[in-house]
Amino acid sequence: MSTLYGLVGYPLGHSLSPLMQNDAFKRLNMDAHYEAFPIEPVHFESAIGELKDKNIQGFNVTIPYKVDIMKHLDEVDPLAKAIGAVNTVVNQDGRYIGYNTDGEGYVTSLLKAVEGSLSQKRILIIGAGGAAKAIFYTIAAQHAPEVIAICNRTIEKAAVLANELPFSTKTAAMSISDAEKQLDTFDIIINTTSVGMYPNVDELPLALTLLQKEAVVSDIIYNPLKTKLLKEAEAKGAGTHNGVGMFVLQGALAFEKWTNVRPDEEAMEHIVLTTLTKR
Repeated sequence: MSTLYGLVGYPLGHSLSPLMQNDAFKRLNMDAHYEAFPIEPVHFESAIGELKDKNIQGFNVTIPYKVDIMKHLDEVDPLAKAIGAVNTVVNQDGRYIGYNTDGEGYVTSLLKAVEGSLSQKRILIIGAGGAAKAIFYTIAAQHAPEVIAICNRTIEKAAVLANELPFSTKTAAMSISDAEKQLDTFDIIINTTSVGMYPNVDELPLALTLLQKEAVVSDIIYNPLKTKLLKEAEAKGAGTHNGVGMFVLQGALAFEKWTNVRPDEEAMEHIVLTTLTKR
């Protein structure tokens, strides 16, 4: 019987994770299978118990269970605990251990699109949810940039996130309108919200009127591959970076944690891009 891995969330729709991970298993001649498990909230607790009974060897966790899963685990990695969310679970000799590969996957991808060290950058993060927190904590822990500012529609939520950072990086919280007025002071702008995601492709998380052309605008969305935010940034001569790299690399990191083998990241990215361009 092949080793079972999977994805837990709801709804899962047309998730690319099974396609990407199963292709990686096939390329490495591993007798393993990755399956999507869409679990309705009312059945979450019992469904997790059933997956453990099946001796599932690892699984990814997506919306809305990245927080809820933590109380069903035997151990949570310190960074995932600080972030307050788990997206990767590893079965280690019957003990289920939670990690968060979102932040590391994103930062590794971002570094390919940015010149110089992040430690010399002024960074603006749009949004204050789970993805924002993972990216915020990982950048601060690994690179200690000059400043990281959080802007959000609800400034109080941005302030909570900015003030709870357990690292020494200088932080700030601001409204969307204040961020727009100060946009020319930032080197990297990162959208962590769903604004601009398919099917609402004509939406912008904030105006880029004052964007400097030397800046890099990053959007963790990968459907569409080029959001309106990235199109406008490109039109202003700024660098752009989409969410494909984050999606691929967080998946590659999860695969490595499960199997102790690093998958072919280029092949993973190719299958994701090929699938997205056909949609």
